[in-house]
Amino acid sequence: INEKIAVHCTVRGAKAEEILEKGLKVREYELRKNNFSDTGNFGFGIQEHIDLGIKYDPSIGIYGLDFYVVLGRPGFSIADKKQKTGRIGFRHRIRKEEAMRWFQQKVCGFSYTGWAVIPADYLLCVAN
Repeated sequence: INEKIAVHCTVRGAKAEEILEKGLKVREYELRKNNFSDTGNFGFGIQEHIDLGIKYDPSIGIYGLDFYVVLGRPGFSIADKKQKTGRIGFRHRIRKEEAMRWFQQKVCGFSYTGWAVIPADYLLCVAN
């Protein structure tokens, strides 16, 4: 009766940006460096779904959510083709540092110099 189930959902475009914005607001725009993978992706989790503004339903209870963001560049689709699969060159891959820089510039809208790293393990959005 009290079974735990999981759902995986892929969201792209403007809706994905909106959901990501809500999730980061719950986390107060704070991510650890460990949240970023070596392949340029990042993820984080929240404890309670009601923090996103979703209405509480007593029959469901409170559940957590995990967000995982996959960054890409033009040309990444060649690795996913069924026929004539190509390889992504080393210089074209997204590295951890590039993903952290993207997060700092795009998600919070500040320049790269307007960021503080506290305490060498966290990335924060701070106002200038």
